[in-house]
Order: sequence, then structure tokens, then C-alpha cells
Amino acid sequence: MVSIPVTHTRADADGPAALSGAAAALARAREHLLGLQHEQGWWQGELETNVTMDAEDLLLREFLGIRAADETAAAARWIASKQRDDGTWANFFGGPGDLSTTVEAYVALRLAGHPPEAPHMARAAGWIRAGGGIPATRVFTRIWLALFGEWSWDDLPVMPPEMIYFPAWFPLNVYDFACWARQTIVPLTVVGALRPVRPLPFGLDELRVEGESSAAGARRTGWAATFTGLDKVLHLYERYGQQARPAGAVRRAALRRCAEWIIARQEQDGCWGGIQPPWVYSLIALHLLGYGLDHPVIKRGLAGLARFTITSGGPDGPVRRLEACQSPVWDTVLAVVALADAGVPPDDPALARAASWLLEEEIRGPGDWQVRRPRLDPGGWAFEFDNDGYPDIDDTAEILLALRRVSLAGPGGGPGAGNRHPAVQRGLRWMAGMQSRDGGWGAFDADNTSVLATKLPFCDFGAVTDPPSADVTAHVVEALSAEGLAGTAAVRRGVVWLLRAQESDGSWFGRWGANYVYGTGAVVPALIAAGVKPGRPAIRRAVAWLEAHQNPDGGWGEDLRSYDDPDLAGRGGSTASQTAWALLALLAAGPPSPAAHAGVRWLTEHQRPDGSWDEPEYTGTGFPGDFYINYHLYRLVFPLSALGRYLAGRP
Repeated sequence: MVSIPVTHTRADADGPAALSGAAAALARAREHLLGLQHEQGWWQGELETNVTMDAEDLLLREFLGIRAADETAAAARWIASKQRDDGTWANFFGGPGDLSTTVEAYVALRLAGHPPEAPHMARAAGWIRAGGGIPATRVFTRIWLALFGEWSWDDLPVMPPEMIYFPAWFPLNVYDFACWARQTIVPLTVVGALRPVRPLPFGLDELRVEGESSAAGARRTGWAATFTGLDKVLHLYERYGQQARPAGAVRRAALRRCAEWIIARQEQDGCWGGIQPPWVYSLIALHLLGYGLDHPVIKRGLAGLARFTITSGGPDGPVRRLEACQSPVWDTVLAVVALADAGVPPDDPALARAASWLLEEEIRGPGDWQVRRPRLDPGGWAFEFDNDGYPDIDDTAEILLALRRVSLAGPGGGPGAGNRHPAVQRGLRWMAGMQSRDGGWGAFDADNTSVLATKLPFCDFGAVTDPPSADVTAHVVEALSAEGLAGTAAVRRGVVWLLRAQESDGSWFGRWGANYVYGTGAVVPALIAAGVKPGRPAIRRAVAWLEAHQNPDGGWGEDLRSYDDPDLAGRGGSTASQTAWALLALLAAGPPSPAAHAGVRWLTEHQRPDGSWDEPEYTGTGFPGDFYINYHLYRLVFPLSALGRYLAGRP
């Protein structure tokens, strides 16, 4: 969809139509959000991704020999319900078919008993063959197939477990990778070293293409050629080096060290990092190393998956799907900010319960972040219920902003005094201390910017490093500025980083949300909070970009394909969350403008009777270009914040 600027009328300029509906819409949304709060104080919306989660869960259970018929049937109903008319599965609502996702979904349905000659399966197989078949899938998909003998381990890139011994200063040590990547790579080095094969009860000949081979045959240059050569050397080491006694002893020691590393990072609920990829690969790796299904670590890991499982009714029977992650801390803090923006007083019981729960979630222990910041005291918060090893900077920033809006009992208590709580002070110190050398902030680590890690042939899916991003840096700058720290060196360096990161068209790239609308919606309020005047060129260019990308209906939207095609930046059908992000930027930059009035009118006109909004579109980002998220609470919390700030800015 191509967006064009809205033609505003005189009524738009005064905004009476927007104003008249905004208060009623805000009241409905506020009551709906309050009704979703858990009795313990938190909020949690579903975190919807794509069917690879469900397919890989069935593959995991097949590999471990614990796949149950009822679970398989329920998961298959969900997977089949997401198949598109052309036989494919997409990675986000309205997106194109994805080859790797389609292959994994197809194999999962075969496990569930769907015959290859069934029309829906034949369409999928034909599309897979036309797309290059199994050789054209990503490395992780081919690893799953190698586990079942449908791909050769010899034709996969090698990551040796001995890399666990690389010191932190050595290139390609495990801490050069982002936390989500290192937790996935370490167990996969074990799996790749042991090369298990447990055949499926069927073959996949229908997915083969004529002349199929593991290599594309293209001539590689630069880093690709370098790492292709290195990979050949590693394959020789795997094939012949292990026959020598010293090398074999080193390998066995490395496998034991990997097991220790993995077990040390299991959370209390059995997960690893609160996310699916390291969870399933850690279970497989430990099982291959001799940890039986009755071992406490394995039992905890398998049992923990139940909390990530959603089962609901369907026309043909129960439907079962898995969340790739859960976001209660993130959802709760966004809900607190939204309710405060909507006029809920600081001492309201709902906000007090939320604040108490958030304070209990503070992380006081060690984590991998200390590899780069060994002298920094612990603090901060994570995204999930259980992820004590990986507090994240983005959640911490938003929690600090939220707790300022709440009354707390205890030290320095009273209306709006949440910022004086000791946990907040620890969080401030930790968050500021995680600033990278270039002045920006990443999500989990400082200075996680290795170029080499991104060039490995093994790493062809998702972001594998965690460099500073505009949205996280903006949230930190805003949080520090709200605490009266706008004049500190950390904030000044953060502001400079943001100004340098502005795109030539006036927008900012959104790492964790879609995409330039999200980035711009985060940065403009942060710069204003840090003291950048609304009239400065950077702010005016950002406002002009948002106004130029407003849809004719008054809303904003951005298709996730903008991560691959910059011409789609800021363009797409209007959504509630993206319209709200644009409004938050416009309202921070000055009094409500005609564009803001039109955006508010879009929200009021598209609100559901229950106070929420429909939003099947995915507006959250896991890995740009590869993995996307539909946060089911985004469609409510961000519009509520936007409506509240709009009404607060009116005379």
C-alpha cells in the first residue's frame, strides 16, 4: 500500500471531531485494560509469532520419543489453520510465504499423519520444490532435518564445541554473540559434534529437487570466501582430528564444559533465557550427553514448556500453539504508563499492585553482561517471568519511567515517588553503566558489535549480535532525562548517538518494533525530554516524515517488508499501535496538529465496543527480516497512551 499525505480541513485544524470522541474512547480503553490485570498485579498479552514454534515443538518431542497423539493432533490443527491458499506459511500476517517455515510446517503435518497426496500438502510440496527445496532453507531448518536423517551433517556449517574455551578477548568467543544467539549456539555445537540421526517414520522424497546438492555453486568472495574456507578446515578437523587421542580428549572436555555452561543458565521455570530457540536445543544437547528424560534438568525443561502452551477450542477439536516467549514485565510496564497517561492517579490500587509486582521482579544476581562490564553492580529487569541471567536495558528504562508515575510505600514513599525506591536507583546505575563505547545502548549487552560473528555461514537466520539501536537508546535517554539527568555525559552522548543515527529522510530505524514508525515514535519524545527544542531541524524533519507518511484515512502503518525494502518505510495499512506511535512523536513535538487530530479520529472511529482495537498485523520485531511478533496488548496500551497525552495537551 502506498501512503500519501492527508488533506486536512479547517475542522481538522481545530480538532473538534477528534476531541469529542477521544475522551469516550479513552474511558473505554482504560476500563478494558484495567479489567485485564492479573490479581497479582501484572498484565500479559499473548505473544504471537509463526508456526515454526509449533512445528519445532513436535520435532523436539519426536526426537526425544515423547510425542503424544493428542498434542500432535491439536498442534497440527493450529499449523494447518495458518496455511495460505498457495500452500505456504508466512512469518507474519499478510506476509509472503517463507521457505524454511513452510518446510518445517510441512514436516510437522507429516508427523501428524497428513498424507503427502492431500491437496494442501501437495500444494506446499510443489511450492517448496519451486523455491529450491531443502538446500535453499536456512541452516537451522537443515539442522532439524539432519537430526532425522533427511540432511547430511557433512553438508552443514561447523561450529566446534571447543569455542567454549575462547577467552572473551578472542575473536568469535561465545560472548561476541548476542545473548539469544550464544544460548542457542552453545548447545548446537554439542549437537553438531555428536551428529545424531533418529529417522522419521517416513521420507521426504516429495520435497527433493532434480540435481539437488548442498552447495549453490556460486563463487564466493570477501568474508564469505574466508569463512567458507575456514568451514572446510573445521570439517576436516571433525572428520579426522577426533581420531587423535589429544584432540579427542579436548573434545570430550569441551562437551562437558558446554554442558556445565548450559545447565548454569537454566531458569527456575525450566526455560533458557525465557525464549524458545535455546530452550529446545539445550534439551536436545543435554539429552545427547546422557541426561535422561527423568533427570531434574530435563524434567524441569519439558515441564516448563506447558506455561508457554495455549490450548483453545476449535471446530474440529482442541487447538494447541506455543508462544516463542512471554512478555509480562514488558506488558505490565506499558500498561502502567498507559493508565497513568489516561489519568489513573498514582495511588490507584491497580498501579500500586503493578508496581509491587515489578519491584519483586528486579534482578540482583550475576549475568553474562558482566563479561563486558565486570565492575558494574547488578540491577535492572528482564522481559519475562523467569530470566534472571539476562536483564535487559529496554525493559529497565521503561520500568524506571513507569515507577515515577506510581506511589510506593517505604523509603521516600508518597504520590509519584516511585523513582526514589532503592531498586530504581540500582536500575539507574546499571542501565547507565551498560552504555556502549559509541554512546548508544543495545538491548542486553554493552559493545556487542562483532562483525565477524555476523559473517559466519552458520548464522544465516536472525540477528546474532546486539549493537546499540535507536529505540533502546531513546528509551534510556528518556528515562535518564526524566530523573533529572539530561545534563549528564551519558545522556549527552546518547543524544549525539541518536542525532547521528537519524535517517536522511528524517526517520529512525526501529530494531524492536515495526519499523521506522516505531523508531521515530520512540526517538522524538526522548530527544524532547533530553532538552532538544521542538524547533530543531532533527525534530522538524521527523515530524515532516510522519506527516508525509500518514495514510489518507488518518492512521499510520508500516509493512514489515520495510526491513528488506527501504522504499516501504512508513508505508502500510493503518494499525492501532503504529498510529499511536506516530501520535506520541507528534504530541511530544508540539501542540496537537491537524495530522494528530486526524490520527486521534482514526483511533476513535476504529475502536471496538469493548474498548480495544483489532490488530491482526504484526508490529513487533524479533529479528529484522526474519522473525516478527504480534504483541496482543500493543493494540490497547499504546492507543491509550496516545489518547491520554492528546487530551492532556488540549486546552
